Amino acid sequence: MGNGNQPTPETQACSCLLRAVGLFVGDMRQSTEWVKRQVVAIQLLDCILRGVAQVMFVNNPVSGLLIVVGLFLQNPWWGLNGLLGTVVATASAILLKQNREAVLAGLYGYNGTLVGMLMAIFSAKEDWYWWLLVPNVFMSMMCPIVSSALSSVANKWDLPIFTLPFNILVCLHIAATGASHPYFPQVDIQPKTHLHMNGSTENFDIPQLFLSVPVGVGQVFGCDDPWTAGLILLALLLCSPTICFHAMLGSAAGMTVGVALAAPPRDIYSGLWGYNSVLSCIAIGGVFCAVTWQTHALALICAIFCAYLSSATLKLMSVLGLPACTWPFCLSTLIFLLISSENPNICRLPLSAVSYPEENLRYLRQLKSSEKAQSSQREEAPLEHDKPNIQLEVENESV
Repeated sequence: MGNGNQPTPETQACSCLLRAVGLFVGDMRQSTEWVKRQVVAIQLLDCILRGVAQVMFVNNPVSGLLIVVGLFLQNPWWGLNGLLGTVVATASAILLKQNREAVLAGLYGYNGTLVGMLMAIFSAKEDWYWWLLVPNVFMSMMCPIVSSALSSVANKWDLPIFTLPFNILVCLHIAATGASHPYFPQVDIQPKTHLHMNGSTENFDIPQLFLSVPVGVGQVFGCDDPWTAGLILLALLLCSPTICFHAMLGSAAGMTVGVALAAPPRDIYSGLWGYNSVLSCIAIGGVFCAVTWQTHALALICAIFCAYLSSATLKLMSVLGLPACTWPFCLSTLIFLLISSENPNICRLPLSAVSYPEENLRYLRQLKSSEKAQSSQREEAPLEHDKPNIQLEVENESV
């Protein structure tokens, strides 16, 4: 009878496998503690991989490795520039002695990733134009400086800076060089006077519309390869299924708005209508707000609003010969994070407590349970103070 309670070899193997998988999901906190005790090279590698993943609000080095593989699969030259931008931005943050925990979490590297990638994408020169690495290094080096300056202002409202440094620096580089620069020419961005289909006779290809949803996730990095998008989604799923779900939901919302606004099919198929909504939906749907059905609905509304804002921003920025970048995501998400509500189910977390959505939900539950315990203690405290008074009254009566 006693042998029946002992776990079978299959059960033991399954539990060991689950424990092993558990080491690589979430933010890999155990890995962080191990890395802190290792040599500088391993710490720097961990920072770089986490920095790449932080573009998608993911603090997981294995997810970052999957994303790096996807970037090189799309275009090795783009991937090299993105990786170089992450390395330079992280190293600059270390030299400037920025907050060590933030550096280890990759929070000073992700803007460098986007700066490097998009500078290569918007360059009119062919791939492997090595002189492009010079402005790439300089702009990536500026990322922690701009990030630190913006954080000193945003921290007063306990708000994140998102990808604002990337937007500022890439637009600065493109505006300073332009399409006719002899050494660093940019792709000529013409004013978008016609953002809609000419006529209503063109039909959308339904399979292409469905494929544009994962491609929209890949366009966060400027990539339109479905295989790259698949690796990015796998990286998100490894860290947090909630982030992966909201990424797909945001991309689908952006695609739907693009169809409703009669956008050119090629723009929708390439995922250009989805990537800003992807980031907005993830940010509101579990990263900076605890996951409830109210915040889930709010994330969907934010993604739709972001898609509208993307259309308007693209038209306005193209007049200046500049790309929209992720300005729509930053503006729309900051607006929704500044909402004041007395609904207890819409809870914006303090930046110091922000983690991946599943951990944020546990934090909120612990916070509510501690508040209930404190309130019950306050209710019991007056009763204990009343006891000596009752005893004193009894003594007075006996006297």
